[in-house]
Amino acid sequence: MSGALELRGVTVRYHQRGAHGGVVSAVDDVSLEIADGEMLGLVGESGCGKTTLGRAILALVPLAAGEIHWQGRRIDDVGARRFRALRRELQFVFQDPNACLDPRMTIGGSVAEPLRALAPALDAAGREARVTAILAEVGLAPDLAGRYPHQLSGGQLQRAVIARALIVDPRLVVCDEPVSALDVSVQGQIVNLLARIRRERGLASLFISHNLAIVARLCERILVMYRGRIVETASRDALIGAPLHPYTRELLDAVPAIDPGARRRVRARPLDRADTSLAADSPACPFAARCPHAIARCRSERPLLQPAQDGRLVACHRAGEWPAGLPPAAAG
Repeated sequence: MSGALELRGVTVRYHQRGAHGGVVSAVDDVSLEIADGEMLGLVGESGCGKTTLGRAILALVPLAAGEIHWQGRRIDDVGARRFRALRRELQFVFQDPNACLDPRMTIGGSVAEPLRALAPALDAAGREARVTAILAEVGLAPDLAGRYPHQLSGGQLQRAVIARALIVDPRLVVCDEPVSALDVSVQGQIVNLLARIRRERGLASLFISHNLAIVARLCERILVMYRGRIVETASRDALIGAPLHPYTRELLDAVPAIDPGARRRVRARPLDRADTSLAADSPACPFAARCPHAIARCRSERPLLQPAQDGRLVACHRAGEWPAGLPPAAAG
């Protein structure tokens, strides 16, 4: 697979503050590819490094190691001034529209803002025409351009944020939890909107979420992240039908049953806070203290991301023991 976007060994580290400060690898040696027109799913619980990885792609956080290539050209080392030219091609849809729309600006003004920065040759009439067209594309009435963020619903605000990302005709969009702040009744509408936009525009996309069910609706290929590392990557059907990593199984078990009257299959095993103290350079599997299938080897040797069946990759010493995938845990 030749990717429009390629990440090779990307690592992002943060320095912790306080008396017990140190260096934390928020993203640890992550490699991935996204093809032209593909929507790749990245799933994992809060704090696993998903958002940091998305921000690293758009140079919003610096890399400690690794490389990022876009259309065959390395872009992580070009510097802020030269990266500015790539802003029209690479855009970000943020999680909370209230946090990224200026409450003092009208919706039309906020949506047009990227044009002022990235298409300065376009005059006011041209910007207004583009705003009207892009609002229609995302399902917003033209008169909403004159309103302020507090006058719109959550779903309308998220559509405006999507419009702002699309107005410069990008070739890749990173969507960071774009429906998590919305009511369940509205989430499906935004998911359908993103699917249509990707299909009609042929965009490459990275869709980041903690909700595996939503990711499975949109993406044909999914990466599972745990504590900064990719622990499994597979096609949607393979991952949902036959997960090989215990953490992937846990994420699947946490998805509510479709039938409201049905019992949840399992209660997710709570994470003991002591489990999070594992040092970044520990030889153990990061999931070992939490994993019901851990053996002695898991506590002494970190598993590498290795090829498994169906062309997938998995970082688990015992993955070969479950050729049909890990079965659901027994209901508690």
